[in-house]
Amino acid sequence: MLPFKLVYSDDYFLPIGVHVFPAAKYRLVHERLLQTGLAETGDFVAPKPATDDDIRLVHTQEYVYKLLTGTLSPKEEMLLEIPYSPELVRAFWLSAGGSILAADLALRDKAAFNIGGGFHHAYPDHGEGFCMIHDVAVAIRRLQEDGKIRRAMTVDCDVHQGNGTAAIFPPKKTGANRLPSAQPGVAPDTDEQSVFTISLHQANNYPAYKPPSSIDVNLPDGTDDATYLKWLDNALSSGLRQFAPDLLCYIAGADPYREDQLGGLAMTIEGLKKRDELVFRVARAHGIPVMVTYAGGYARNTDDTVTIHCNTVAAAKEIFS
Repeated sequence: MLPFKLVYSDDYFLPIGVHVFPAAKYRLVHERLLQTGLAETGDFVAPKPATDDDIRLVHTQEYVYKLLTGTLSPKEEMLLEIPYSPELVRAFWLSAGGSILAADLALRDKAAFNIGGGFHHAYPDHGEGFCMIHDVAVAIRRLQEDGKIRRAMTVDCDVHQGNGTAAIFPPKKTGANRLPSAQPGVAPDTDEQSVFTISLHQANNYPAYKPPSSIDVNLPDGTDDATYLKWLDNALSSGLRQFAPDLLCYIAGADPYREDQLGGLAMTIEGLKKRDELVFRVARAHGIPVMVTYAGGYARNTDDTVTIHCNTVAAAKEIFS
């Protein structure tokens, strides 16, 4: 048995037809984890969908209404880059529920995975880049509202900058990143920064406009394993000198891989596992629970994406066992 739980549902499948996003990858990861013995059936727990009120902790009432009623404008649908359907809305609500559950379980077990999620391009009032809603932000705000955490840190290692994350949780200097409300058992502190955001990403890649994170590492094309790991170590050290989170949300994208169709970095499968180990080792050393989501992964061979995602579980098992 793993020392942490894996949140998963077959209904994570995104009904988007033939698409560069490998919608079947969640099922394939689940199957691989079981086939290789890395996980057992009892390691998995099923999520419930997030409620509409959960989603509205991050997203505007108007946008949530449009999603629930199928009244997005043509421009809003175009920005999503995936075909709207009521079934797609249900899948995203379920994924957000999975991230809420994984965050809650991480507080208990020191780590937990949502075998899905990481939809970091969604803004409060619209979706972008295959991301309809921002499940990680929803999980953070839900736990803050429930008084389970006060401060969170996002560490985004997708090849694309977490523009939605940065927009939802702007850096402290903007004066907008605050605790959402007074919480049960937590004294309000309007001067406290609520969420600290770190993003390591390819500079010359989507999105064209990158709103500022607390720390942005803009990597040049072709960045290799050693260079990436050095910058990640620096970013984590700098971030944790500035901010003490109650929860670390790790967005473990598989797309920094050198064979990714939508990426331009040069990381190997082995280097990506070392990336995961570094994040987990730092979190464990600081006593910070870690919630993991998967985000992007578009390797020419989908089997490579599945391997990278499974290796993240293997890395956590090695560090937290």
